[in-house]
Amino acid sequence: MSDFSNRITQLFKIDYPIIQAGMIWASGWRLASAVSNAGGLGLIGSGSMYPDVLREHIQKCKAATSKPFGVNIPLLYPDIDKHIQIVIEEGIKIVFTSAGNPKTWTSVLKEKGITVVHVIGSSKFARKSEEAGCDAVVAEGFEAGGHNGREETTTMVLIPAVVNAVKIPVIAAGGIATGKQMLAAMVMGAEGVQMGSRFVASEEASSHINFKNAVINSNEGDTMLTLKQLTPVRLIKNSFYKQVQEAENKGASEEELKALLGRARAKKGMFEGQLEEGELEIGQVSANVKNILPAARIVDEVWQEFKEALANPIKII
Repeated sequence: MSDFSNRITQLFKIDYPIIQAGMIWASGWRLASAVSNAGGLGLIGSGSMYPDVLREHIQKCKAATSKPFGVNIPLLYPDIDKHIQIVIEEGIKIVFTSAGNPKTWTSVLKEKGITVVHVIGSSKFARKSEEAGCDAVVAEGFEAGGHNGREETTTMVLIPAVVNAVKIPVIAAGGIATGKQMLAAMVMGAEGVQMGSRFVASEEASSHINFKNAVINSNEGDTMLTLKQLTPVRLIKNSFYKQVQEAENKGASEEELKALLGRARAKKGMFEGQLEEGELEIGQVSANVKNILPAARIVDEVWQEFKEALANPIKII
């Protein structure tokens, strides 16, 4: 139990302001419940789930933890209305929305007493989220994995800009995997952090062991933001990435890029472990992640490092 308290820990009723991102093919009920049980906020990533699968994961998560947990709903996927209905029916109290307009569903969720957080990549969308009634925003910098902002604004620039733009609490994301990085984000005004890549390399993540190993073996420069014509996404460079680059360099149309993506490309890479032909979404901070650990140990190590760094700042002579 932590004696730390701020607007984020109070909002979610958690011990530590550490949030596990809702990631496609990686964040099922096992990971979400493990993070929540450790004192952070676990999120089920609904982006890769059919409605009935989402319901199953929510029910299993309820059985595995008595602590708060939430669901991340990317608004660009089909079946969004069904996903919204399921989280309401299942009594979910926290929903993170991303990749879409916060005005679309925030009021519907708020009417049901649900705490709503929206993921943004600019001050403009942070203000729109606040106007839509969101309780907090996740400010996700260019370093982050998965779907990303076209503006390519880095976390170091984005966090203070968003903090100055809104009055609601700001959660920092993108390039954060350690307690020192967490402290840096909070010095800039964030009140919590959301980590994705660090939790991909956890024992409870539902992603394939091949993908986890690719993450911990990656180095600086091994990921790149691509597919900016469609929805920008940061990927590990592999055969599929090279095919996308070649197509884009030849001036491929949106339709041609969609055909290249095909169906289930992300599932093939991250869930089935096909490292060359699959889509491998991960953040730049994967270069700093060198081991696969239990989620509870990740939460504990990040929090302990945060406290040590806070207690022993660098002395300026």
